[in-house]
Amino acid sequence: MKVPFLDLQPQHRAIRAEVLAALAATYDATRFCLGKDVEDFEQAFSATLGYPRTLGMNSGTSPLHVASVCGGFGPGDEVITTPFTFASSCWGISYVGATPVFADIDPDTWCLSPEAVARAVTPRTKGIVVVHIFGQPARMDEIMAVARAHRLFVVEDCAQAVGAAYRGQPVGLIGDCGTFSFYPTKNLGGCGEGGAFVSRHAAVMDRAQRLRVHGSPRRYEHAEVGFNFRMDGFQGAVLNIKLRRLAAWTARRRAIAARYRAGIRLADAQLPVVPADGESVWHQFTLLHPRRDALRAHLEKSGVGTEIIYPGPMHLQACYASLGYRRGSLPVAEAASARCVSLPIFPELSDEQVDHVIQSLNSF
Repeated sequence: MKVPFLDLQPQHRAIRAEVLAALAATYDATRFCLGKDVEDFEQAFSATLGYPRTLGMNSGTSPLHVASVCGGFGPGDEVITTPFTFASSCWGISYVGATPVFADIDPDTWCLSPEAVARAVTPRTKGIVVVHIFGQPARMDEIMAVARAHRLFVVEDCAQAVGAAYRGQPVGLIGDCGTFSFYPTKNLGGCGEGGAFVSRHAAVMDRAQRLRVHGSPRRYEHAEVGFNFRMDGFQGAVLNIKLRRLAAWTARRRAIAARYRAGIRLADAQLPVVPADGESVWHQFTLLHPRRDALRAHLEKSGVGTEIIYPGPMHLQACYASLGYRRGSLPVAEAASARCVSLPIFPELSDEQVDHVIQSLNSF
């Protein structure tokens, strides 16, 4: 039996006619940059997931850039973040001239460790960028306690966590702002690039809305230097259709994760742990194993696709060599990168395919 790591085609086949009709309507109405399709999506996203207001943007990286501007980060400032993430979590910090300070991760959730954050604070610290990695919510109460004690601006990178919650609160509303990605492989993925920005602060949302469109509160007026981060109408149209199915897709991901957690009996494997106060959306099902590469080779022979997410922590990437981190600086993140392997988890997987993955793992 073949089990691909990810296959987007079944999902897109199922909604093809509906999507093409929506795209045709957008095309015929020439709603190409923002417009009704994007506004409808923003309103539906807010209503569906519990946000007071949503701003659609052109990628998942753009709202992180906007978040750094709204947080007042700049040259001379330090912003604490995780090394176990995709690079764009760090880009917003660097784009505004601030310095990313990498803190180690929680050994259970693999999100940013609140204890490590507390140790990393200096007089130059201006903010924290928390990443809800793999759809798992970070330990936000403890992180926010550190932030309040030092008056830090908290950005939640929810790129992998659309629909996740912590103590009943949707991720993105616990800190000062939240950012989302609708890259095609995400739980809610567009047909191209897309992203969103949310905040519990009206003033932050107002500024983000200006920044999204060239710093303009009104056409041809520029209150500050801004960006062209508008979501296009085609992405809004696609996401409107997919959003209606997100709850069912998330439920299926949770069912697959539960099946994995109940069935995997692989010696020396560390399975993902969901915080007691959190609700994961299982963007990835990742485990750690000391013989990761041999395990992947075994699974490949069994027809099971896997990926390594992420093979190199950010503090050891060449782009941040000037920060002076060395191997051994952040041992938990480094161990996770060396041992992690992600299994297939997307809504269209059958129970038979999931069981084949489990049997293949258990036979290693």
